[in-house]
Amino acid sequence: MNINSTSNSSTVATPREAGNWTVVAEHFATADATTLRRAYYAEVAGRYWKRSVTEAEIDEGLRDFPDDGLVPPMGRFVVGRLDGRPLACGGIRLLDPVTAELTRVYVDPAARGTGGGAALLAALEDEARALGAERVRLDTRSDLVEARALYARHGYAEIPAYNAGPYAEHWFEKPLV
Repeated sequence: MNINSTSNSSTVATPREAGNWTVVAEHFATADATTLRRAYYAEVAGRYWKRSVTEAEIDEGLRDFPDDGLVPPMGRFVVGRLDGRPLACGGIRLLDPVTAELTRVYVDPAARGTGGGAALLAALEDEARALGAERVRLDTRSDLVEARALYARHGYAEIPAYNAGPYAEHWFEKPLV
């Protein structure tokens, strides 16, 4: 399924729906996408540092790890809405012509267990196919146990390290056939 950007494009998005979830491509800088990216960073940084993060630290993290690669033609960003409320997001970017990478996958804690992670993965995999990818990879940390379980449930297998990311401790891959 090809999902096109609804925010900065004249093309109409085809939503990917799962249960009461709708996931559509959206520019990473829209208000909803920005709120979700900030929540993502607050959670992953807070878990890593084992404390709450400040707004200034979130700002710094978003500057240090920009999402500008998550736009066509090399990537996409999606926002997931549960009953119309923006509660999930994720990005996909090409690493090479046949390999895409998942990043910024986030579901609001209050919405976990409702199918949002599955809906995000399905939409992001569709986006990866539309970009020409034949496989999807990702890296994650040991403390993000829910994320690792989600990926395993959806056909992602652990692989040897494919990057040297500063926070990468586990690497996964899924073929898109």
